[in-house]
Amino acid sequence: MREAVMAALSTVNDPELHRDLVSLGMIEHASVEAGVASVKVNLTTPACPLKGKIEGDVREAVLAVPGVTRVDVTFGAMVRPPAQPAMTGVKHVLLVGSGKGGVGKSSVSVNIAASLARDGARVGLLDADVYGPSVAHMMGQGGAKVTANAERKMQPIEAHGVKFVSMANLSPAGQALVWRGPMLHSAIQQFLKDAAWGELDYLIVDLPPGTGDVQLSLTQTIQVTGAVIVTTPQDVALIDAARAIDMFRKASVPVLGVVENMSYFVAPDTGHTYDLFGRGGSRKLGEEYPLLGEVPIDIDVRQDGDRGTPAVLAHPDSAAAQALIQVARNLAGQVSVRALSQSLADLPDQLTVV
Repeated sequence: MREAVMAALSTVNDPELHRDLVSLGMIEHASVEAGVASVKVNLTTPACPLKGKIEGDVREAVLAVPGVTRVDVTFGAMVRPPAQPAMTGVKHVLLVGSGKGGVGKSSVSVNIAASLARDGARVGLLDADVYGPSVAHMMGQGGAKVTANAERKMQPIEAHGVKFVSMANLSPAGQALVWRGPMLHSAIQQFLKDAAWGELDYLIVDLPPGTGDVQLSLTQTIQVTGAVIVTTPQDVALIDAARAIDMFRKASVPVLGVVENMSYFVAPDTGHTYDLFGRGGSRKLGEEYPLLGEVPIDIDVRQDGDRGTPAVLAHPDSAAAQALIQVARNLAGQVSVRALSQSLADLPDQLTVV
């Protein structure tokens, strides 16, 4: 009967990868005993945005097998590395950028990292905004200092299940850094290669606003899986977001999606929705870049950041936190799609060699 169950599972497609679970190697275990089928599915990311649909489709397909009266579905996860991993131990480097400041890029970065870790992924967060570091404060570790381990590498600070490094934990509080490009490049190199990141599924990099030295250093130093653009709906932000997209295009970094932050406001007393900045403007950036989510204006996001606990952990049921959780899961889905497309692109060459 196991063969019949596997045949049924071969008809179930991953909704994002558009291939069946069996050929993708996502079925870790399948057995039947006394009419009860047990199936374990290994997802391509712990933050799979369509886990519920996969579970429903598996149940429906296996219940159609004669003799099966119940289906128990369990899940595991293994993030697939790209064809060329970014760094030793780090599978995917994801850049979070914006064309201008003030769009909530750091807040989105912190919440993406915390959400992915909450779902079970191994996550690092690099605060590459050297001149205006804010990640340490938002992670509740503004007073902590980066130390060195036995191998004399920087030991990232850990908070909320995320390893992070920020210039705020390396320099005196309130001290301005007056550095030129070569010093910035050297600092970024150290953050990447002289930090003991360990084994990570995702390294989220919070970039400074604009299209300057830090962005160039990163894209020229390591293999980047892709970038996320954070913007607000109004035209002035979208114009700068388009410039950031163009920069990544010229640097051969795929844009995995767009996050529309401060997309709308829901009045707490009436429940009425106000589009303060003209909701939906990010769609003007073009259909080729997926909209990862629209995040509403929510005072809890700001307050939680000031208190040092990301909103996805402090108020996970709020509308803004739910939107940010979905952003993180949609991003993880885009990463999985890209990793699969790379492996399929390499398949003919592999067959030729054999």
